[in-house]
Amino acid sequence: MYVTDTDTLRELVVRLRQAPAVAIDTEFMREKTYYAKLCLIQLGTDDIAAIVDPIACEDLSPLYDLLTDETVVKIFHAGSQDLEIFYQLCGKATAPVFDTQVAATLAGFQQQVGYGALIKEMLGVTLDKGDTYTDWARRPLSDTQVEYALNDVRYLTEVHRRLVEQLKTEGRVSWLAADFAHLEDPATYDPIPEEQWRRVKRVASLNRRQLAVAREVAAWREREAQRRDVPKRWILGDESIVEIARRAPQTAADVAAVRGVSEKAGKTAQKGIAEAVVRGVAVPDEELPSLTKRKRPAGDVDGAVDLMIALVRVRARERGVAMPLLASRDELERLAAGEREASPLLEGWRKEMVGSELLELLDGTIGMSLAEGVLVIEPRAISVSDS
Repeated sequence: MYVTDTDTLRELVVRLRQAPAVAIDTEFMREKTYYAKLCLIQLGTDDIAAIVDPIACEDLSPLYDLLTDETVVKIFHAGSQDLEIFYQLCGKATAPVFDTQVAATLAGFQQQVGYGALIKEMLGVTLDKGDTYTDWARRPLSDTQVEYALNDVRYLTEVHRRLVEQLKTEGRVSWLAADFAHLEDPATYDPIPEEQWRRVKRVASLNRRQLAVAREVAAWREREAQRRDVPKRWILGDESIVEIARRAPQTAADVAAVRGVSEKAGKTAQKGIAEAVVRGVAVPDEELPSLTKRKRPAGDVDGAVDLMIALVRVRARERGVAMPLLASRDELERLAAGEREASPLLEGWRKEMVGSELLELLDGTIGMSLAEGVLVIEPRAISVSDS
C-alpha cells in the first residue's frame, strides 16, 4: 500500500490495530533543520506492508491512535529518532515499544547491530542498501526507493517474534524493561534547555562562574535553534560558547568580537547572547553549577580496571551477551574509583550477571588465574596477614 490521503490512512490504521504488533520505520532528513523533516512512514505486520507519505497526506492524526494503543506493540530497530519524530508530531510518547537492536544485543549480537546485518543473520535475507543516502523528500519516489523503504518493516515482525522466543528461553525478556521504559518516557524527547550546557565540548575546562554563563548561553542557543528550526551549530558553535563563558562579554558589540560569533549571529542574536551572559554573571555563588570531577583514588586503578575488564569479558562470553552492554570502561573506572552509589553495574540484571562479582574482585575475595590457557575466576584464599 502507498497511502497519500487521510481516509486511506484511517482505514489502514483500523487494520493494523487488529495485529498484536506492528513494525514501524521512518525516512527523514535533518541536515538543515533542528526538527527532523518527516518524509516517509513505513508500517508492517505479517500480512501488511505499507508506506504513508506525510508530504502528500497532510493530516496524520489517525496514526496517533496506533502509536498510543496499549494493546499493540510497536516494533522499531534503533528507533530513538523515529520515536522522537512521533513525539514531536502528536505530543505523546509511543507505547508500548520493542527495539530489535536493543533486544538483539541481549541475544548475543554485537552492540548496535545494524538492521541489514540482523536480518541476514536471523533470516538469511540480504537487503539491498543502495538507497540508504537518497533524498527522501523528492517526489515521485522510484520503485527502488519504495522497495528499500518497505524492506525496513517487512521482516521486523518475524525478527521480533524470534528474539522474544530466544530471550524468554534464556529468561532475559524482563531485562529489556528499563531500556524500553526509557524509550516510552516523554522526558526522553523533551530536551531541557538549561541542561544542554553539559553536552558542550570542553565545558569541563571552565570554573563554576564560567559554567553558569555557559549554561545560560547554551540554553539560549537551544531555544533559538528550536525557534528558527535550524541545527544548533548554525546558531553558535561549542567552541564559541566556551570562549564566551571565559570572556563574559555583556554587550552585543563585545559578543560580536568573539571568534566564531559574528559570522553566525546577527545583531538580534548578539543581543540575546549578551543578555544570557548577564544572567550567568548574576547567578548567586551558592547556585553556581558544577561538574562532578572524579577523584583519583590511591592504588593501581588502571590495573584494577584491566582485571575487571577480563572478568566482564569472561561472563559476557559465557552468557552470549555483547561485552559493552554489560559494562563500559567508564562505568568500570567509576566503580574502581569507589563510586558505587547509582552505578548501573549494581542494578538489576547487570548486578546479577557481573556487578556482585566485580565488587568481590575489588574487595579481594575472589581472584583470577590461568589454567591451561583458560581464565578461571574463583574464591581467593584469605591469609592471616590479609585478615
